[in-house]
Amino acid sequence: MIDARLRLQRRDFQLDVALALPSQGITALFGPSGCGKTTVLRALAGLDRAAGRVVLDDAVWQDDATGCFVPTHRRPLGYVIQDAALFPHLDVRGNLNYGRRRAAGDCDRIALDAIIDLLGIAHLQARRPATLSGGERQRVAIARALATGARLLLMDEPLAALDAARKVEILPYLERLHGELALPIVYVTHAMDEVARLADHLVLMHEGRVLAAGPLTELMARTDLPLARLDDAGVVITAEVAEHDTLHGMTRIAFNGSSLWVGLSAALQGQPVRARILARDVSVTRQQPVETSILNVLPVVLGSVQREPSTALLRLRAGHGAQQGQWTLLARITSRSLDALDLQPGDALHAQIKGAALMRDG
Repeated sequence: MIDARLRLQRRDFQLDVALALPSQGITALFGPSGCGKTTVLRALAGLDRAAGRVVLDDAVWQDDATGCFVPTHRRPLGYVIQDAALFPHLDVRGNLNYGRRRAAGDCDRIALDAIIDLLGIAHLQARRPATLSGGERQRVAIARALATGARLLLMDEPLAALDAARKVEILPYLERLHGELALPIVYVTHAMDEVARLADHLVLMHEGRVLAAGPLTELMARTDLPLARLDDAGVVITAEVAEHDTLHGMTRIAFNGSSLWVGLSAALQGQPVRARILARDVSVTRQQPVETSILNVLPVVLGSVQREPSTALLRLRAGHGAQQGQWTLLARITSRSLDALDLQPGDALHAQIKGAALMRDG
């Protein structure tokens, strides 16, 4: 685990957080600008001198109670920021070798070659940073951070400076890091699409405090958190490929006794996938729909209703048979529809899911 208790006081800002983060997978720090996400990252790295304690597994990096403070250059971590910050006078290989010189003695050449292959930059090694695209520069920056033999990778909005095309280019490589590297990644972002696609664990922050922390799927389904008020509120599900319909370009995914049709996936039958269902793409009806163009219609039970000025957010318990209620679905409908249907918690309904976006394979 990553155990961090950090306090920092500035003129107009106070950070006071206690974090217990998993030592594998991607943890996303999410919240509005100025809430302290980057400050947490810098304090974990030792770049900002916060008071408290930082422990990674059995390694104590900071413990004010005993006077322990390991400086940044002695912490086995990689740090990636918005600007790739590559050395312009060095080619890609030179930048990687710079990172390599910071590595501990037990890191060998094979590991660096594996990183180069993982991030798809072998063909870029003789080029200077000025000749690379934004996505290529970020991939090299990530490789340089990993070349140090990092036990922890910190990423501060690494996609924020990229246009949409470059984000699409680099996201599959970040997914490969998630799937193939057994090290924790703490990922700062204000983009919910990145959170939904990459994160396993989520920390919601507001004004220097932690509002909530836990598995991504659990927090996304809660209606009492600020996430529920976002236009792109919704849930993330982990499923496996059940079948492909190549004629119509669709894939059926199965999970918790339910299944959904999504866009055609390259994943093989039985492989895990992740999908996202936005609340605005879900409607409800009291009766089973007939002759409808909506392919995904599921029986649900209304769990709770959260009224908003002109809309209402419904928390629905979904699943079939013995697995009824095993997963949660959110639906955003108008307040007028809520009153017209006279919806009450406990009502048996049918959810119509207009669309479910396949976020990633695995």
